[in-house]
Amino acid sequence: MTEAGTGADARDMADHRFWRAHWLIGTLVAWALVSCVTLLAKWQSVMALGLGDTDDNLRLAQVRAWLDGQGWYDLRHYHLAPPAGADIHWSRLPDLPIAAIDLLLTPVVGAEMAERWAVALAPLIPFAIGLIALALIARRLVAPHAWPLALLAACCAGILMPMWMPLRIDHHGWQLALLAVALAGLADPRPARGGVTSGIASALSLAIGLEMLIFLALIGGATALFWVRSQEHARRIAAYGASLAGGSGIAFLIFASEANRAPVCDALSPVWLSAVAAAGAALALLSLTRNERWVVRLMLAGIAGALIAIGFALLWPDCLGRPEGVSRELQALWLDNVQEARPIWRQDWQKALIVIALPLSGLAGYAIGLWRARTDMARFAPLLALAAMAVMSILLLFWQVRTAPAAQLLAVPGAALLGMAIIPPMRRSGQMLVRVFGTVAAIGVMTGLWAVVPIAMVPDADAAESEASDTAEADCGSLEAMAALDRLPPATIVAPVDLSPRLIVGTHHNAIAGPYHRNGEAMMDVFEGLGGNEARLRETVERYSASYVLICPGMKGDWLYGVEDEGRTFNRLVSDDAPSWLVSVALPEGSPYRLWRVVE
Repeated sequence: MTEAGTGADARDMADHRFWRAHWLIGTLVAWALVSCVTLLAKWQSVMALGLGDTDDNLRLAQVRAWLDGQGWYDLRHYHLAPPAGADIHWSRLPDLPIAAIDLLLTPVVGAEMAERWAVALAPLIPFAIGLIALALIARRLVAPHAWPLALLAACCAGILMPMWMPLRIDHHGWQLALLAVALAGLADPRPARGGVTSGIASALSLAIGLEMLIFLALIGGATALFWVRSQEHARRIAAYGASLAGGSGIAFLIFASEANRAPVCDALSPVWLSAVAAAGAALALLSLTRNERWVVRLMLAGIAGALIAIGFALLWPDCLGRPEGVSRELQALWLDNVQEARPIWRQDWQKALIVIALPLSGLAGYAIGLWRARTDMARFAPLLALAAMAVMSILLLFWQVRTAPAAQLLAVPGAALLGMAIIPPMRRSGQMLVRVFGTVAAIGVMTGLWAVVPIAMVPDADAAESEASDTAEADCGSLEAMAALDRLPPATIVAPVDLSPRLIVGTHHNAIAGPYHRNGEAMMDVFEGLGGNEARLRETVERYSASYVLICPGMKGDWLYGVEDEGRTFNRLVSDDAPSWLVSVALPEGSPYRLWRVVE
């Protein structure tokens, strides 16, 4: 070996020791830097309370109502579908950090600024948890010094990262962070600690919502298969089963709303609590068996799983289909056409490539990692479990692209494995150009940023149209524009469903419906009222005692109201051909809205 080579190896060993020793501090430093950069980038939006998503707006409305005295278990939104209000399937758990920051800062900066700081800072908490969990997975399954590669891959994930950014206060960021924690438990070499970690993280995720149910079920299945492979994992399944069942029961008692205490299919209710409790109890009982034959253990686990599945089908047959439970009419009109509910092959190719690039890189990394760990079962088994879930997440993209953030999160450990395989040879090259450009190219391959190249090379024919739509969307959600509406006396307003959550956050008015499946009747009243004929709109107005009708032409959801059919009421309103019982209300010049007052 040459003296230069010996020196390079010594430097590499010193670097490895440094990264191994300072992983937690390094992860927190990376989190702080990224958080500061994104806060600065989004500062104007924070000051404008620029919650762009309907769920973020309704989450803020839910926190406001709670802080104003609404009951802990009452999660109805009384500013929607008055006077009864709209029932939402969420829980209070994601409300806690938002409310805590708001209450803590109000005496210091005032109520208005405290709320803005709350929506800016609250998403950074699950961001920190998610990064720490991903760093742990990389340390345990890739190499003790590989965690920076995992953080780099995560921070380059174009679909995952926005879920953890300022203003993204909806529950998805928390569920992704808890999924990462559950995976870290699966990778934990200490069985009991790993089982408890995965069980508690799964229970908390279920308390928030069922969006990660498939992946949580796969984690449970992998935990059981660990025990099937080796009796040494009896402590893992016992700890996992007890913490999953017990944690879910406690979470149900603390966080389940009044509505979710009924046997509903779309939240942690008696339906899913019974299934989770049965599964946890079954795993705890299986851990007590002492049979050395893996075939017998597999048979016992299979029997337990079959009994739980049969019991679920017999007790809760209504929950065997889609959990939303909407009417066929609403599903055909709305749910099947929601962008995130469409499969990846129905997205534009640029978005599809951004979604799939990192998962494909992750799969390549998992293949390399599994080959290298084939003789080390302690690493091979959890790597195989993560690789299988990564494959499943990619397959699910061909069902609904809403699983894209989870698919990118599951790809991160695989990306770190790929990085460990292709970056060091580039860095050790004797050619400077290879060291520089080769390393950059390797990072691009590892992180999925290679997708940027074809996207940049092919002009987007719809770019101008998309930009115009984004501008209209921003204008429609502007608090400055809504100030004119807020000056009107409090009233109930018929507005498009995608505008309504923002309307109740930006003004003191009520609306009819937001895009939430439990309120199918109210949604159909708005869809058919604005998208039907004059008589149907009048029926909706009278049913909810509405005083105004509001539209914002150019919003992305306009297609729901039949914009291609000139005979629809929505198009008549766009053309200022309103029914005689609607009187136009003057708004400031440049307002994106058109508003009419209902007259007798």
